[in-house]
Amino acid sequence: MQKIVMNLWFDSQAEEAAKFYTSLFKNSRIGKTTRYGKAGYEFHHQPEGRLMTIEFELEGQGFIGLNAGPVFKFTPAVSFLIACATKEEVDALWEKLSAGGTALMELGEYPFSEKYGWTQDRYGLSWQVMFMGERKITQKITPTLMFVGAACGRAEEAIRLFTSVFSRSKAGEILRYGKDELPDKEGTIKHAGFTLEGQEFAAMDSAYEHQFTFTEAISLVVRCDTQCEIDYYWEKLTQGGDPNAQVCGWLKDKFGLSWQVSPTVLEEMLQDPDKEKVERVTNAFLRMKKFDIAELKKAFERR
Repeated sequence: MQKIVMNLWFDSQAEEAAKFYTSLFKNSRIGKTTRYGKAGYEFHHQPEGRLMTIEFELEGQGFIGLNAGPVFKFTPAVSFLIACATKEEVDALWEKLSAGGTALMELGEYPFSEKYGWTQDRYGLSWQVMFMGERKITQKITPTLMFVGAACGRAEEAIRLFTSVFSRSKAGEILRYGKDELPDKEGTIKHAGFTLEGQEFAAMDSAYEHQFTFTEAISLVVRCDTQCEIDYYWEKLTQGGDPNAQVCGWLKDKFGLSWQVSPTVLEEMLQDPDKEKVERVTNAFLRMKKFDIAELKKAFERR
């Protein structure tokens, strides 16, 4: 099981988007779904029976699509870099991902790639489609974090923190801005790779005036098997973060990036065929900030 998966907050199009994305990649699948019940309506305001979450996988990268209303919007602060072996693959993916969307960097030739483009798709999610040339492709889809605004210049600090928190982690190659690459500060990160739990990520700083930053629309879900794990990740990731953002296992770290520290047992509970058990555990978890596995089990097992 992948330790860190990407949670995507949709208004109501999570299932439609999951089917669209899995149609684009060969090694893809749709997994488990959950639906809203009566419990917690005062929190989520979603009608009973509506799809709540849908799990899907694209080329080994795990995602969860969440239908939760028009509260948060995707921004290019988090994008997904697709590594392509051929220019024809770039063209095919670009055609489908850019249809109905907005190009952020037009498809074309750049100093770092003979064919590359950056687009927001029809749902607002950002994708970078890149021909890799002679470079070895070790991961097809790489979540990429862009540190802008108040977080600009802190990409390296973030990489140091994240790689210190997670196992099987390391910082990779770092490309830095030079003194003539204004408005970016010399020495800050132009592009850097790093690995968490064996999964590849990328980060960059950008000092241009962007009208966006990280939002809760994209969060990194850390799947935890024990309460000790939950306590550990919660303590490490909340340090210096936003204390008011802590609800239902969600938190914001010191850079404004959203995480969910979530117990795997809750995923199992929400799949149970007994609706009363699911309703009880739903009522319990919606009132929690940091998840408490013992309390979830009490609610689930109560007679």
